[in-house]
Amino acid sequence: MAGKFPRVFTFFIMLFIGISLTGCGDDRPEQIEKYQQLTAQRLTQLKSGLENGQLRNATLLKQYTQLLSSQSPDLVPLLNELALDASTTGPMYQSLVRRHADLANAANYVDLDQQLAEAENVYQATDMSLYNDMLSDPVNVVADLSNGKLARVNSISREAAALANGNEDFGAGSQLVGNPSYGSWQTNSSGTSFWAWYGMYAMFSNIFQRPIYYDNWSNRRGYSYYNDVGRYRYTSPKQATAQAKTFEQTKKRFESQGKRFNSPYAKTRTGSTSLSRQSASAPKASTTTRTASNKFRSNYSKTSSFRNSSSRTTRGISRGK
Repeated sequence: MAGKFPRVFTFFIMLFIGISLTGCGDDRPEQIEKYQQLTAQRLTQLKSGLENGQLRNATLLKQYTQLLSSQSPDLVPLLNELALDASTTGPMYQSLVRRHADLANAANYVDLDQQLAEAENVYQATDMSLYNDMLSDPVNVVADLSNGKLARVNSISREAAALANGNEDFGAGSQLVGNPSYGSWQTNSSGTSFWAWYGMYAMFSNIFQRPIYYDNWSNRRGYSYYNDVGRYRYTSPKQATAQAKTFEQTKKRFESQGKRFNSPYAKTRTGSTSLSRQSASAPKASTTTRTASNKFRSNYSKTSSFRNSSSRTTRGISRGK
C-alpha cells in the first residue's frame, strides 16, 4: 500500500494540472476573430479614404500618372496600371482583401500561431498611415519614369540613394522588384532566379532591357519602402515561403561553387524620409527574414493592440482583464 500512495498522489496531481490547463483555455481563436472584425472595419475605412482622396500619396499617384501620360503616350498602358494602386482595384488593396478572407480558414496556415501573426499583420497593414507610406513606391516609380520632372515622396533622390547604398541602377520601376503584388521570382533551366512581372507591368522589361537576376539584385538592390520597411506586413505567409525558397535555392547554388550568399534583406538600405510614426516603429527588413518552417510571428505585435492603432500599447486581446 505504501508503494501505491505516491503513484496515486502523482496521478491526482497530473489530473489537477490537466484540468487547470484546460480551464485556462486557448484565446488565440478569439484573438484571430477579433482581428478579423477590426480589419474588416479598417478595410472599409481604407476604401473610403481612397475613394474620397484622404490618402496624400494616392492623390499624388493619380496626379503623377495623369501628368506623365500626357507627356509620354507610349507609357500610358503602364501608367494606367500603376494608377490602380490609388484605388481599391489595385493589387495592393486587393491583396489585403484576399489575406483577410483567407483568415476565415485555419487550414490556410501551419498552426494557430501563424494564423494569429498573419491576422495581426493584416490588421496593421490596413492602417491608413501605413498604406499611404506603402504607396510611396508606385509614386516614386512614376517620378523616376519622368526622369526627375516629378519629385519623389518619402524618399531621397535616386542619385542620393545610389550614392548612399552603392546600389546598381536597375532602372525606373526597380522599387517594385521583390514585391509579390507586381511580380514573382522564377527559376530558369540553369537554376538562376529572375524577376517576372505580372501583366502590364511586363512593360518594365522593355525599360530595363535586361533581366533582373535575383543574385545580382540581392547584392546590389536600392531602397524601397516594401523591401526595407513594409515587407513584413505586406507579405502573406505563402508569399514569404516563396521568397524564402528562392533565397535557399540561390544560397545552395552559391555554396556548391564555394561562395557565400547573403539574403537581400540582411542589410537595410538607406533612403526613407518623412515616414509616419507607424512605419518608423516597423520591424527592420534585416530582422524579419522568414523561412517556411518558422511561426511567422510579427515583431510589431509586441507593441500593437486594438485599443489604438496609431499608438504603442500591448499585444493581443485583454479579454476584459
